[in-house]
Amino acid sequence: MEEKDLYGVLGVSRDVSKEELRKAYRKLARETHPDVNPNDPRAEERFKDASFAWDVLSDPEKRKLYDEFGLRGLSEGFDPQQARAYRQWSEGARRSPDFESYTSDVDLEDLLGGLFGARRPRGQRRGFDVEGEVSVDLLDAVRGSEVRVEVAGRALSVRIPPGSDDGSRIRLRGQGEPGPGGGSPGDLYLTLRVRPHPLFRREGADLHLEVPVTLPELVLGASIEVPTPDGGVQMKVPPRSQSGRRLRLRGKGVPRRRGGGRGDLYVTLVAQLPASDDPRLERLAKEMEPLYGAADVRARLKGAP
Repeated sequence: MEEKDLYGVLGVSRDVSKEELRKAYRKLARETHPDVNPNDPRAEERFKDASFAWDVLSDPEKRKLYDEFGLRGLSEGFDPQQARAYRQWSEGARRSPDFESYTSDVDLEDLLGGLFGARRPRGQRRGFDVEGEVSVDLLDAVRGSEVRVEVAGRALSVRIPPGSDDGSRIRLRGQGEPGPGGGSPGDLYLTLRVRPHPLFRREGADLHLEVPVTLPELVLGASIEVPTPDGGVQMKVPPRSQSGRRLRLRGKGVPRRRGGGRGDLYVTLVAQLPASDDPRLERLAKEMEPLYGAADVRARLKGAP
């Protein structure tokens, strides 16, 4: 990702709105998701690039840092105020006819340390705590997973507890800044960023999923396979179901961090017309039209603003 423009990865302009950004990411994520492209390394790499770009550009603070400093502004321990001060200092020094006469109230050693990580504590027995972020897919957060992160040249294994949500904080004891003079190190706090999934949407402990169904399945009823975080399960579609009907699969949602148990998976049925130019489709539609009788299918919309 170091050589790539994050806006270019998603195929959007730098002034793109949040909603347009979301649409671009979801479209690309659906096309390149590993579940849709098994054993395709290029598609998997594009999916990872798109997920990283969304993670950065959908966050107003990250996007602001990226626009100003590029990927360097997203590195752990980066201090934008120190970076701006150093930039101002260096520009002033270059303009000064006598470099030695240029004065600044910025401690250069502290300033450079702030650019590339937490500053070394002075006269303290315990090292500073360090803040960072780690990004995972939604289903990895739901099921729980283990990810590898690199902090100050160290590779660490981080366990993501099942049911973790966006914004959760994970504490790694003793993995922060070393203490001076052999003092105890600080801790590492990682904020979890959960990337949106192209199919599932999370609300608390519940998951939501839209599932395409055929007209015969809606009218006659059917047993269809539905994906869940634990794998596919069979679900019954009751006869005479309407498109948009919501069905519930109990206990197939997100594990609850407190109190135990799991949320539910809500499945919304979406009618899918045949992708065919067969003229019989029009004839069938005309034959069905009288079945509506005098009923106004849009009656509830009347009077709406």
